[in-house]
Amino acid sequence: MNKNAFSKIACFGCAAAIIAVSFLSAGCASTLPEGTGPVKLVESLNAERYLGRWYEIARFQSGFEKNIFGATAEYSLRNDGKIQVVNSGFKNSLDGQYTEVKAVAWVPDPRVPAALKVRFFGLFAADYLVIGLDQEHYGWAVVGNNSRNFLWFLARTHVIDDSLYAAMEDIARDQGFSVDSLYRVPQKPRE
Repeated sequence: MNKNAFSKIACFGCAAAIIAVSFLSAGCASTLPEGTGPVKLVESLNAERYLGRWYEIARFQSGFEKNIFGATAEYSLRNDGKIQVVNSGFKNSLDGQYTEVKAVAWVPDPRVPAALKVRFFGLFAADYLVIGLDQEHYGWAVVGNNSRNFLWFLARTHVIDDSLYAAMEDIARDQGFSVDSLYRVPQKPRE
C-alpha cells in the first residue's frame, strides 16, 4: 500500500470516528438523567443584603471542610467591588482550635447575580450558585454547583426549624442533588 492510500484510509478512519462519537454524544445528551444539566438559579440576588455572617447548617462533606465544626462564612464588600470571604470553624469539635480560610468572590456576569465565582488561595476559582434563597429576609440560602458535588444549607442563625430544613432539602432534591449525602453541621452561636 502506498503512502497516499494509507493517508486516505487514516483520514477516513478519523472522520468515521468523529461521526460515531457525534452520534453517541447526541444520543447520550438526549437521555441524560434528570439533574445533570445546569442548576436553576434564584432569579434575583441583592449582593448587599447577602453580605454578613452565614452559618453552615448542612453540607456535602469535602476534604477541605472535613472535621470542621461550627462552620460559618462571612461576606464583606471590598474596595474593588469584589466580596471578601472568610470561612471559619473549629477543628474536630465545637471547642476545638479555631481555623479560617480567606477567599475572594465576584459576579462574572452582572445580569446573573446568583452565579458567583470564588477564588481560594489565589489559585483556583469555583462556582458558587445560589439555587434557593429567602427573598424577603435573606435568612437562609441553598448554594451548590452544576456538578452537584458541592451543596450548602446556610442560615443567619445557628439553628433552624425542621420544616425549613425540609424545604431546603426539597429545593436541592428538585435540582438533582443527593440530599441523603448531607452532613448536619454541629453549630454554636458566634458573637
